[in-house]
Amino acid sequence: MKICISEREFRERIAKLNAKMHEMDLDAVIVYGDEYRKENLRYVSNFWPIFERGAMLVQRDGEPMVLCAPEGEQVAKEMSVWSDVRLVPDFLCVTVPDEIDYPLATYTSFKALAEEFRAKAPLKRLGVSGLDDMSAGLQKNIADSFACELVDIAPVLFEMRLRKSPDEIACIREAARLAEVGFRALLEADIIGKTERYAASVAEGAARAAGAEAVIFTVFGSGDRSAKIIGRPENKIIEDGDMIMCALAIQYEGYVSTCELPFAVGNYSAETKRVIDVLIKASAAGLPYLKAGVPMKKFVCAVRELFRSEGLAEYDVYPPLHGIGCAEAESPYPDENTEAVFEAGMCVNTDISLFGLAGGSNRIEEGFIVTEDGAETLFPFMRAYFENWIRENA
Repeated sequence: MKICISEREFRERIAKLNAKMHEMDLDAVIVYGDEYRKENLRYVSNFWPIFERGAMLVQRDGEPMVLCAPEGEQVAKEMSVWSDVRLVPDFLCVTVPDEIDYPLATYTSFKALAEEFRAKAPLKRLGVSGLDDMSAGLQKNIADSFACELVDIAPVLFEMRLRKSPDEIACIREAARLAEVGFRALLEADIIGKTERYAASVAEGAARAAGAEAVIFTVFGSGDRSAKIIGRPENKIIEDGDMIMCALAIQYEGYVSTCELPFAVGNYSAETKRVIDVLIKASAAGLPYLKAGVPMKKFVCAVRELFRSEGLAEYDVYPPLHGIGCAEAESPYPDENTEAVFEAGMCVNTDISLFGLAGGSNRIEEGFIVTEDGAETLFPFMRAYFENWIRENA
């Protein structure tokens, strides 16, 4: 049986959205997405545009429809759980200034859709998710065409995505499995003397071959380039003793998991080993606080206190934890002052980092499912690696 989000769950999401529409007195909702900012659109429709843009539009108590552009029509019909797919010229390819002619396309328009809705019920307030993501011109056309008040509902979608269902957890778990497959292939490869791009291809290829929907990104840096924080793999040759900073983000059925295990190749220095050692100890320090009912700030404080005790606080560049799901990083993103507590069903990713040290730079990214009793790792190989490291370096 395929691991995926069921149609039943998509309908439950729309039902929750509909309840919010009643609560907020919204007559309709449009959820925008494109190739990059895909999360909310994927969450409510399963559609992920390529090149073009898209949206889901639903009238209060109505059946959702998916809006797309001509080249993506068949993709939308294949991916979307909603059968009503319409073409709008406003969602055409955004990378060229030319007007592209699609002679076989049958278009509708935002104005025509607004008139269709008004024939059924009043249309005075339109909820919009994606106001920060769409162009000013597109936003103006939506406002002019629907001729009603626009209400930002992005917070509603973020709140809906905060706690994961069993189907979502299954997809995140599978994304993590694929990411770990890719990362283990990298660890097992002989990459000394090879380029960073070659090394990245080992991880990416193994994950794809195992069933990854997409490689969302591969952050890579070796030696001095490990300090780039989010650098891309380049043609630098990996040398004996280099620190390897690699984060592999894999997507499966719209859900993303990131695997990042700090390691070095060949005969590396004591300074490099210390960076890895402190990161692994910091991960262990925070782990007891990943538990339902525990204030999120306790995890952050535990990690940062470990860094302070090692005299390395100045190399800690950002908070060490964030949520995961339809995006590689999503809410919650706590800091040392966050009073909110972890809840069962949240899925989070550690992001424990030290950048700018003489021995190299790196971080740990390990996904967890928060439960009433603690946290279940999404990366069993990585967890075993860390626990074995602590035993051997006690």
